[in-house]
Amino acid sequence: MALAKLGAVVLDCPDPRALAGFYAELLGGTVEGDGDWADLKVPGGGSLSFQAAPGYAPPKWPAPDASQQLHLDLAVSDLEAAEEGVLALGARPLDTEDRSRTWRVYADPAGHPFCLCAC
Repeated sequence: MALAKLGAVVLDCPDPRALAGFYAELLGGTVEGDGDWADLKVPGGGSLSFQAAPGYAPPKWPAPDASQQLHLDLAVSDLEAAEEGVLALGARPLDTEDRSRTWRVYADPAGHPFCLCAC
């Protein structure tokens, strides 16, 4: 028997509403909240939350001497189209040169790494 169930994944960032808006454009859903906290309610019942972090420093990727903190793997049916879309939303490529792989790594506008994975 589990002692708990997952409520949400929370990302620290400088501007919770703006980063929630980035992920809303990427994943769909609705953004709730202002100020120091925002929630993205995604289709299917999941959620991502975003919390203001004074002095926020983005993770480094790849960096064996620094933690990437976490990353999201996002399943996509068309890797090329998804890449074009996330770049238009403000994502930054981190590891996209090997086009033979079924995944590519980007940073969101606050610097969190995430992967687009072909499904």
